[in-house]
Amino acid sequence: MLFLFLDSHIHYMEPQNDTKILEFLLLGLSEEQELQPLIFGLFLSMYLITVFGNLFIILAVNSDPHLHTPMYFFLSNLSFVDICFTSTTIPKMLQNMRTQSKVLTYEGCITQMYFFILFAVLDMFLLTVMAYDRFVAICHPLHYMVIMNPRLCGLLVLVSWMMSALNSLLQSVMVLRLSFCTDLEIPHFFCEINQLIQLACSDMFLNEIVMYFAAAILGGGSFTGILYSYSKIVSSIQRISSAQGKYKAFSTCASHLSVVSLFYCTCLGVYLSSAATHSSHSSAIASVMYTVVTPMLNPFIYSLRNKDIKRALERVISKAGITLFWG
Repeated sequence: MLFLFLDSHIHYMEPQNDTKILEFLLLGLSEEQELQPLIFGLFLSMYLITVFGNLFIILAVNSDPHLHTPMYFFLSNLSFVDICFTSTTIPKMLQNMRTQSKVLTYEGCITQMYFFILFAVLDMFLLTVMAYDRFVAICHPLHYMVIMNPRLCGLLVLVSWMMSALNSLLQSVMVLRLSFCTDLEIPHFFCEINQLIQLACSDMFLNEIVMYFAAAILGGGSFTGILYSYSKIVSSIQRISSAQGKYKAFSTCASHLSVVSLFYCTCLGVYLSSAATHSSHSSAIASVMYTVVTPMLNPFIYSLRNKDIKRALERVISKAGITLFWG
């Protein structure tokens, strides 16, 4: 449905010089040929680690009845989104490097941009929902299972998907109205919306307003929700009398807090670095942190800091080893 909708708009997209846009050129992270094998191997390794690491988290949560709780339900959704997030950009980048081609069709660029925005915003929403889950667990432990019932958990994930999809669709439709000239080189390894808008020949003021307004409302709202949840959590933990009780309460949200810090610090770092250097190339390199590195590290953070996940992963790997041995 999405592809048909985008295609119907793309059909009528004509640049100002009446030449139909057929393709963009993704310049990637480096144009030095001797670095291409190293970059290819590095990104392929990170992609495989991300996919299998998050896949193991999903399998562990689904296979262990003790992990059928709201916290791990949200974690398995986050792992699925992280797989999709990295799959939106890295496979195309690896394909281009393997074929020594920088080409990305106009339709492919718009589609990649749509799904990249979708999964990036969905990541933020799920981290916010997980912060709310920890807030209820620590601040209202006696009513936790009543408040965080399966219906509410499913509804929170569904609303997150819907809001992310609508925002992504709005951003894509706004780009479809733009006209482009002859300079169609994108100094990035994927079709990033800000870089794409900068290539437009037509007036892009409205696009920038919508883009920054959505970033402020969705990103700012998400981050504010997380800060509010953790301010209440810290206040609640401080009221616990025993040191062991404080440690136990804090340990339940330590993994999530680590993931939140990593995601938002890298996003902020990318924004500040691009604003300071005004270099598209530096911004592309910095964006690797939140587009590739963060989804790769999430499974390690949860498996290393969470004993339940660690035990479940050991059982999954053990069963897989036995199956392979006897297979």
